[in-house]
Amino acid sequence: MVNVIGLGYIGLPTALMLAAHGVECVGTDYDYSIVDALNAGKITFKEEGLEELFQKARTTGIRFTTEYQAADIYIISVPTPYDKFSKRVNPQYVMSAFRSVLSVCPLNCVVIIESTISPGTIEKYLRPLLKETFQGDKKVHIVHAPERIIPGNMIYELIHNNRTIGADDSKIGDQVKKLYSSFCQGEIVVTDIKTAEMSKVVENTYRAVNIAFANELAKICRHDEMDVYEIIRICNMHPRVNILQPGPGVGGHCIPVDPWFLVGDYPCLTNVIGEALRTNEGMPEFVLGRIYEIMKTVGINDVTRVGLYGLTYKENVDDIRESPTLQLLESQKRHLAKPLKVYDPLIISDIVDNQYHSLDVFLSEVDFVVIMVKHSEILKNAEKLKNKIVLDCCNSIFLPNVYHI
Repeated sequence: MVNVIGLGYIGLPTALMLAAHGVECVGTDYDYSIVDALNAGKITFKEEGLEELFQKARTTGIRFTTEYQAADIYIISVPTPYDKFSKRVNPQYVMSAFRSVLSVCPLNCVVIIESTISPGTIEKYLRPLLKETFQGDKKVHIVHAPERIIPGNMIYELIHNNRTIGADDSKIGDQVKKLYSSFCQGEIVVTDIKTAEMSKVVENTYRAVNIAFANELAKICRHDEMDVYEIIRICNMHPRVNILQPGPGVGGHCIPVDPWFLVGDYPCLTNVIGEALRTNEGMPEFVLGRIYEIMKTVGINDVTRVGLYGLTYKENVDDIRESPTLQLLESQKRHLAKPLKVYDPLIISDIVDNQYHSLDVFLSEVDFVVIMVKHSEILKNAEKLKNKIVLDCCNSIFLPNVYHI
């Protein structure tokens, strides 16, 4: 049996995928509301294909509980935030889950850490707990198999993305590979633990640095009134150039967070990475500056007539973790200003002040729309923006007189 610990954006789809492919599985989460909802037959977040997967998994008898189970294999998929001062990974959630597993697990079980961690985290933080529990005898096998999926495309990527498994013992690595092979059609590589830890962080760091280049390019082009999108389009015609698109900031749990693990652990060796992350972190403030510039240009003096479209960190998902819009609102708050009006079709409950829940009502209340997220809704309703001032931070609306970052 497999006990999946943490039923959030990664743990829940993983548990459902295992169960749907014939693996006996129990999902555990400390949050009673999540467990109660799942046991009542309700998924806890929106994701394409998740409802269908949930219903298929339920036919196999998957259970959800707040209690840790005696199992052959555990998959720990809990958050790993970073300390915003030191930039180091905060392993407390992983350590807490690991302690709880050790209190109930049988000998010779396998504990798989799917949470993204910095290189050396298992050796530094988890092995001491293991030795403390079993007096130095190695009776539990620790494996690192970092998740590799993104909200909005989770189900497809769980099946098709390649996976990395880090294990001390190749036999244990092959055992875990067999488990993931029950549903994963991508290539599964078995390596050592520290390499697996490093590989996931490096993947997200690579993306963060390349996004930062596009964002910095946007700032350069704005300074000299050049069209960054046209420049990128032309440059990308070169067979060895692939510049990404700039945006209002970087959100989600992975790209804006994981690279800081390297900066925190190797502060003297990560000059390029550190500057790239600071560039990305500065984009919401840059957008706020663009809003001010455009307001002066078009003669809008009433900030209450300015609205932000989009609260999530990316299009067509309901995930607000590290959202650039929330970062922009926090920056505005630091300037002692009242928050701008905000609307997002996927965020049903109020999470900020001045939040709207109807596109038409939102548009009737504003003259200046800032597109922070290119949800399909706004793309389908672009005509409704014809008489508005628009700052399109995503290069998604093709109307006359649209401003860009």
